[in-house]
Amino acid sequence: MEETASNLNYSEYIINREISWLHFNARVLQEAIDPATPLVERIKFLGIFSNNRDEFFRVRVASLNRLVKIGKKYYNEKNDPKSVLNEINNIVSEQEKIFTKTFFKIVKELAKHDVYLINEKDLDEEQGKFVKQFYQDEMRQFLFPMMLRNFQKLTSIKDGSIYLAVELKSSSRKLDDNFALVKVPQKSLSRFLILPKKGSNNYIILLDDVIRHCLPDIFALFGFNTFNAYTIKITRDAELDIDNDIAKSFLEKMSDSIKQRKKGIPVRFVYDDEIPEVFLNRITKRLKISGDDNLRSGGRYHNFKDFMSFPNVGLGKLSYPAFPPLKHKGIPPNTSIIKLLKKKDIILHFPYQSFQYVIDFLREASIDPLVTEIKMTFYRAAKYSNVINALVNAARNGKKVTVFLEIQARFDEEANILLAGKLHEEGVKIVPTIPGYKVHSKLIGIKRIEDEKDVFYANISTGNFNESTAKVYADDSLMTANQDIASEVDKVFQLFETRYMHPEFKYLIVSPFYTRNFFIDALENEINNAKNGKEAWAIIKINSLVDKKMVKKLYQASEAGVRLKLIVRGICVLIPGINGISENIEVISIIDRFLEHSRVFVFCNNKNNQYYIGSADWMPRNLDNRIEVITPVLDKDIQKELWDMLQIQLADNCKARVSGEKYINRYRNTKSKKNVRAQFEIYNYFKKKAEL
Repeated sequence: MEETASNLNYSEYIINREISWLHFNARVLQEAIDPATPLVERIKFLGIFSNNRDEFFRVRVASLNRLVKIGKKYYNEKNDPKSVLNEINNIVSEQEKIFTKTFFKIVKELAKHDVYLINEKDLDEEQGKFVKQFYQDEMRQFLFPMMLRNFQKLTSIKDGSIYLAVELKSSSRKLDDNFALVKVPQKSLSRFLILPKKGSNNYIILLDDVIRHCLPDIFALFGFNTFNAYTIKITRDAELDIDNDIAKSFLEKMSDSIKQRKKGIPVRFVYDDEIPEVFLNRITKRLKISGDDNLRSGGRYHNFKDFMSFPNVGLGKLSYPAFPPLKHKGIPPNTSIIKLLKKKDIILHFPYQSFQYVIDFLREASIDPLVTEIKMTFYRAAKYSNVINALVNAARNGKKVTVFLEIQARFDEEANILLAGKLHEEGVKIVPTIPGYKVHSKLIGIKRIEDEKDVFYANISTGNFNESTAKVYADDSLMTANQDIASEVDKVFQLFETRYMHPEFKYLIVSPFYTRNFFIDALENEINNAKNGKEAWAIIKINSLVDKKMVKKLYQASEAGVRLKLIVRGICVLIPGINGISENIEVISIIDRFLEHSRVFVFCNNKNNQYYIGSADWMPRNLDNRIEVITPVLDKDIQKELWDMLQIQLADNCKARVSGEKYINRYRNTKSKKNVRAQFEIYNYFKKKAEL
């Protein structure tokens, strides 16, 4: 007898989240392989792939290692940490082979376009002099070799930094062989040194090879004259262990934890596979690194994340065509955004449209005599932020400015602590972090006194208010003066300020209180409509689909006949296209020049379509352990705009990938004769709108 929906074990049809993440990063690697991607952008995608993988080891692999050490017995083979770690190692090993092959292929293709990535052995006399001069003038001040025989602390090797492990020898034989570690100063200098051009030829050398070329200058003082250098790198556990000392403030605890992170347990040690085994053993013994799981050989170069900033010294065609941010037709120059919002909601789509409108909105509020309060959430701010400058200016103009700055934003904790101090000095009220709950919502709230009444304005976004990331992250940002919604944004800030005494929300969907139930109910509504013979469907665009309860509900909706179209950029543990379970579910993932970051939800609702945007993915942390905000989109014109964008993305047959029960990351082939590259099509869509 065939298995029926009533007795299905849905857990059998859920992919392990770590393995799904590796499938996502494989899509990034595909962009580096894809000949349709310009050459310089391809090498940058290698950098993105490498940076993603480093963070994966620091967070996810570190967590699995912790579970293994706990020794808990797992009865589900799919989620047993040892089994998952073994599968991760196998996948990473295969991806590394593809990565290395791709890198050398790109280097060869760059040479065809007169861009040469050379090493110290390729330098001619003139280039050698240039490199030596650069070392003396710019680089020498940043180099502080550590002699291995005197080396005491493993924690002196910084997480994520690269070092040259150097063999020191003397031809006179008066000196015993010695060994040293030299840190490559990639944070102080560009990893890439552009050499003088020769005719049409461009030359680039990495700092690693600059150091190799200059080793005689570094160590000759000590009598050594023969050198061999090999790259090594340590990746550390990035989990923050926050102590429970009640005598410390939360900021003090976070600061202490960040310091401890720098000394975290190594989760990976990578090294140049050319290094002699005797030398490698000497290093690992001195650094107290052991265990096969922690060691991995690689090529001559590591920390490819620096290749995200690879210089474009060649022709323009080696990079993406320029997509200058477009004007928004609904916001004429030198026009009050507040007055415009009184008439109509406005939505901005980054990076297609200019982020400057957000800064203009804040700047206007900072000098408007009727504005009394500005409130804002921050997760990650730009390094040099005009958003921050606008808030500081508002405080100086006598406005009451309140900022919820999420100190716990991973890898931005230190920057956010410093930012909190700067804002506090300027008179901005900083709302402290709620321990145990990250605030991931993206909100601006403005209160204005009009006719002696409080009138609220709000900006609800799917991404951070960060002018740097807004150039590459595809996000939606809704500005509204709808009092039902804007006043509830103010209630969210009350939630922060009253330390979790949460109010009731009628319009906004707020995690961790309502979001899970809201989406379950919305899908249940579609299920009921399908069972009653009514039209039933949903379009869901998110970054990650991990939550097992939501996956189960999607499977149940598919079984009931609800047509589901999902756009999921990252992790997706759901398997579409399984007969009897998910044949009504289509999942695509778009990886292209911009990072798809928006969360958009459209439900058929018996032909009375409902639209929502917000900050929450479908992961347990977003639904249950973070404060997220999703807003309804009520304006019909904006609904049409969101619908058009989704339809363009769903038609993508250039950069969309699909996976199924028996295949992973297959480029999607539609029946359309026209090539549809969604991000390029969307840019042209808004360009035409701006010109009308």
